[in-house]
Amino acid sequence: MKVLVLGAGNMGLTYAEGMANSPFLNKRKLMIFDVSPQKTEALSTMAQFDAYDSIEECVPKADVIFIAVKPYHSQSLFDSIKPYINQEQLFVSLMAGVTINTIQEGLGVKKVIRTMPNLPAKVGKGVTSFTESKEVSRIELLTVRSLLDTTGESIHVETEQFIDASTGISGSGPAYVFYFMQSMLEAALKMGFSPNDSKVLVSQTFEGAVKLFNESDLTPEKWMDRVASKGGTTRAALDSMEDNNVKELIKEAAYAAFDRATELGKEK
Repeated sequence: MKVLVLGAGNMGLTYAEGMANSPFLNKRKLMIFDVSPQKTEALSTMAQFDAYDSIEECVPKADVIFIAVKPYHSQSLFDSIKPYINQEQLFVSLMAGVTINTIQEGLGVKKVIRTMPNLPAKVGKGVTSFTESKEVSRIELLTVRSLLDTTGESIHVETEQFIDASTGISGSGPAYVFYFMQSMLEAALKMGFSPNDSKVLVSQTFEGAVKLFNESDLTPEKWMDRVASKGGTTRAALDSMEDNNVKELIKEAAYAAFDRATELGKEK
C-alpha cells in the first residue's frame, strides 16, 4: 500500500512520521508533498520519506491520500490534484470543519474518511476521531484506523456531528488543559516558587492525576471526593471554583468550539 500525505505542517508531518514505520506500508517509504521548496528539501533528507515537489508525480501513485492542509487552502488543493486522481483512491482528511460532502464534490470522488486529530499525536498520545462515507469498505476503514493508531488512539464515530463535537473536546481540548496549567503556573510563581519548581509542581500534578484516572474505574468526581476532605484546603479550592461557575464555563467553551466547527463546515 502506498500512502501519500499532502501538507507537511504540524499535523501532516506528525501523522507522516507516525505512519512511516507502519507495517501496512510493506516497507515502502511514505510519500509526502509540500508546496514549500525549503520544507521539501528538508523532508528529502529524512530516510523514511519520499519527498515530492510535484503533484502530478506523487498523486497518481498513491492508494491512500491524507489531506493535511489548512481548511482555507482546501479548494485550491482540490483544484490542483483533481486531474491526477482516480476513483479507487481513498482520501483521508485531517482538516477541521471540511465536510465529507465538500471533499467529495471538490474532488469528484466517493471514498472519503474525515478525521479530527489533536496535538498530542506529536508525542504518540493523540486521539483521532474518524467517520467515513458509505463507499468506504470495512477493510479500508480498518486499514486507515491502524494508520491513525500510529499516533496514539482512534475512535470511530457514526456521523460527522460527532467529528464536530470531538473538535470541542479532543481537538481543542489540549488548549483548555494548557490554559488551566498556565493559571496554576502563574499562581505558583505568585506564591514565590521558582519558574522551574513551578513547572515541576504543575506538570507532575497533571501527569499524576491523569495516571490515577486511567488506572482506576473511579470518575473524576469520585477522585475529587477522595482528595477533598470537609473543611480542608482542597475543598476550599473546589468550592471557590463552584462559586465562580468554572465547570459551566468550561462546558460553554467546549460548545463554543463545537459550534465553530459546525459553522466552518457550513461556510464551505
